[in-house]
Amino acid sequence: MAMKPVYIIDGKRSPHAKAGADLKDVDAPFLGAYLVSHMMDKTSIPYDCIDEVIFGNTGTPAKYPNISRVIALEAGLHKKTSAYSVHRNCASGMEAVSQAFLKIASGRSDLIVAGGVENMSQMPLIYGKEMTELFVNVMKARTVSDKLKAISAFRPPFLSPIIAIEQGLTDPFCGMNMGQTAEVLAREFDLTRLMQDEFANSSHHRAVAAQKAGKFDDEILPLLVGEKLNKLLSNDVGPRENSTVEGLAKMKPYFEKRSGTVTVGNACPITDGGSALLFASEEAVKKYNLEPIARMVDYHFHGLEPERMGMGPLLSMHGALERTKLTVKDMDLVEINEAFAAQLLAVTMACKEDKYAAKFGLDKALGEIPSEKLNVNGGAIALGHPVGSTGSRLIVTLMHELKRRKADKGIASLCIGGGQGGACIIENLIK
Repeated sequence: MAMKPVYIIDGKRSPHAKAGADLKDVDAPFLGAYLVSHMMDKTSIPYDCIDEVIFGNTGTPAKYPNISRVIALEAGLHKKTSAYSVHRNCASGMEAVSQAFLKIASGRSDLIVAGGVENMSQMPLIYGKEMTELFVNVMKARTVSDKLKAISAFRPPFLSPIIAIEQGLTDPFCGMNMGQTAEVLAREFDLTRLMQDEFANSSHHRAVAAQKAGKFDDEILPLLVGEKLNKLLSNDVGPRENSTVEGLAKMKPYFEKRSGTVTVGNACPITDGGSALLFASEEAVKKYNLEPIARMVDYHFHGLEPERMGMGPLLSMHGALERTKLTVKDMDLVEINEAFAAQLLAVTMACKEDKYAAKFGLDKALGEIPSEKLNVNGGAIALGHPVGSTGSRLIVTLMHELKRRKADKGIASLCIGGGQGGACIIENLIK
């Protein structure tokens, strides 16, 4: 069956803020709903004509078990609009986008909103098994005597919490947290601490330069924050103008205390944020007189061993390029999520050199990714990585920068906790 073209009408994201900061009180659905209503208001599409809403999210709040449905209704879409949520760890937002692509390309849908949201500030502390059982026993007790007996089993260690975000960033198969997997790649690729700190410093300065030049203005939709909603947050809270390699060098290794090279300075911070894109078929474009910004060309996901999960972009980009018969040279811009400087540097080295590419089952390297094409406005080390949103955020960022430059094509990619990678190719239509 021939696939139909899939157009991106618009794409927006929230500002990013480090966990515990400006967005800590904004529930995850509301990091997406205001983006959706804004994009709808800019078009002539009736609010009852969106076929589906698909959002990625990893730390699903107990209060919002189907976060996409809440986003759809909060944004004012009709109650008949179908909505469901997806979870593919770091690529949850890209998974949402890929499903929107497939449904429109196959002719099943005409208009879909897809994206991702994450409030990492609100990921909970969880009681352990002992404390949970104590609560259950107290509730089951019928008499005061039985309740007191159940309570008497309490011991202070029962209050030691399980940190949800810490568990979520630890792979259950290999037992390593994400930072430890970056240390694996640092050793395999002989990546020094200096190399990682230099890359991290560059990310901050590129992001700061982009902010000052207004390059994020088209992609970021400001929102009111604070208890009294009296502060307008318009920019990412994370890029550091005063970042220096010397300053980064003072930070101690975080994941492997003695011999490690990965620090909180050359890794992405824990972040809150959301992103959304509006997809349309050719028929919908004509019917509603829409002006697409870009066309989604194709995507690919690929798996690999969890302890080397950071190499996911290498294999997923390879798959996407093979599917489309394109090459790295055909890409005017490349966005790869900066989970860790070590991880991104390892990916670029494997793209460039056959000996490294061969370690991951490729016949030859994909081709060098020039620095002037890669994460040109900084990446997650400076901007942050709201896990459920990043996969779609990369596409939003890529789309607007291609438009600004009047360039042709770009690829967005990221590694995925658990040992996967995702990649998506888009074509700019505003030239």
